[in-house]
Order: sequence, then structure tokens, then C-alpha cells
Amino acid sequence: MAYKFDATARYAESHDWARVEGDVVVCGISDYAQHALSDVVFIELPSAGKTVTKGDVYSTVESVKAAEQVYAPVSGEIVAVNDDLESTPELINEDPYGAAWIIKVKPSDPGQFDELMDAAAYETFLSEHE
Repeated sequence: MAYKFDATARYAESHDWARVEGDVVVCGISDYAQHALSDVVFIELPSAGKTVTKGDVYSTVESVKAAEQVYAPVSGEIVAVNDDLESTPELINEDPYGAAWIIKVKPSDPGQFDELMDAAAYETFLSEHE
């Protein structure tokens, strides 16, 4: 299967992506992850103001076939949450790198972003683990 990638994003092995936009890191789940889930029907969103730690669960995405936890690709304070996903969780299937961002984080350690895989490395990771 040919998955889509965001060339400006970085990726975690947990299939979460992160993209720097100004002084925040926008986070969501990858195209691979949304394909694996199938039709998304619900997402449990965290609260703005909450602190997340890289690798910790901050959300759960539920589909018609599974529920998967979503992991923070970087540590920091959640400064925005995509409330549109509450009423239209299917955006995750339709536009995982655009309209379906999940949280925006003010990073506490900006260097963590550089530790994530770029799109080419993530594509190689997927091909080796499928």
C-alpha cells in the first residue's frame, strides 16, 4: 500500500507525527495509522493546559474495528486541541496531516523533535515492519 507522508513532519515509531509551526509542535497520527484503524468514529481529546511527556499516552482514537492510544512525540504543554475532531472524527481518515491535527504543544525540549524520523526514514521503517 502506498501511504502519504508529510515531508515537513517528523515521525515516531508509534506512528504519531509532529510538525514545527512557529513556536509550537503540531501533532497527529500518520496516514499509516489511520489506515490501520479503518473508519474512525470517536476520539478522546486531552485538555489544553495539560503537560505531556514524550512517549506518554495523551489520547485514544476509536474506529469501527479497534481503539488505539495516541502517544506524545514531544514533551511540553498542550496549548491547543482540535475540537473539530469531536464532531467530525472521520477527518482523521480524510486528512491526517491537515485538518485532523490533534494537539499543539509548546515544547519543553525542542531537541526532541530532531530525534524523530524524517519522512524518508519513517517510510523505510514502515517497509521493514509491515
